[in-house]
Amino acid sequence: MVTSYHTRGLMAVMAGLLFTTAGLCQKKAGAVRQKNSVGMEFAPVAPGSFQMGSPAGEKDRLETETPHTVRIGKGFWMGIHEVAQKQYAQVTGGDPAHFKGDNLPVEKVSFDDALDFCRKLSALPQERAAGRSYRLPTEAEWEYACRAGTNTPFHFGESVNGMQANHDGTKPYGTSQSGPNLGKTAPVGSYPANAWGLHDMHGNVWEWCADWYGPLVADAVTDPKGADKGAGRVLRGGSWANAGKNCRAADRYGYDPSSRTNYLGFRVILEISQSETRVK
Repeated sequence: MVTSYHTRGLMAVMAGLLFTTAGLCQKKAGAVRQKNSVGMEFAPVAPGSFQMGSPAGEKDRLETETPHTVRIGKGFWMGIHEVAQKQYAQVTGGDPAHFKGDNLPVEKVSFDDALDFCRKLSALPQERAAGRSYRLPTEAEWEYACRAGTNTPFHFGESVNGMQANHDGTKPYGTSQSGPNLGKTAPVGSYPANAWGLHDMHGNVWEWCADWYGPLVADAVTDPKGADKGAGRVLRGGSWANAGKNCRAADRYGYDPSSRTNYLGFRVILEISQSETRVK
């Protein structure tokens, strides 16, 4: 059933109120951003439930975006930005990116490159001493973090045309008005953050997730990990090169994990061993 814009607006307001309440509780619990030894910042994402996938009435939805309820049982710390080239070079000693710039997202990284970054970052003496380790988000964690309490195609609403996120604005979504097409990546944090404080969840570079690509289940699940095996790893978020429809929160894609192209990047999740710093 297609929901009217008026009804969707009311639902968005209610979701925003629920999110605000959760945010206030989170602040009372003492949750603050974390910053690591290479300057990466992480925002707390509290546990909760959401509708993963897209509703039947969402324009340009894919059949693989099966709507279902997902419970995220444990909060986590998500990088507020995609991994930038300066940070990647500090950790790995190299910078494979095509579009060069310290604060541009690193791209041309394979799935294994992203895992290697997580391993090397976790092994740094300062990180080990602080009890910090790093991993890629699951697909469910990624979408939950992207939506930030919303149920619209984008965390900022129903439409995109290159003004709200870095994508090919000549191919807008939800509007007939075209916008800019940079034709390249933009510095991380160039566009407004969502309610969790996360930037560039839509556009800029596709982001690797930990899961193998496979069908989504229709039943309610808790902390899903994705398919047991597959030919591709999950990519989320769209990129500078994509149309608006590919940047939707529910849009999902399976890609050869060995691929290295100038629209493939990633962001990471921080895990902290000390119980007092867990997201609640």
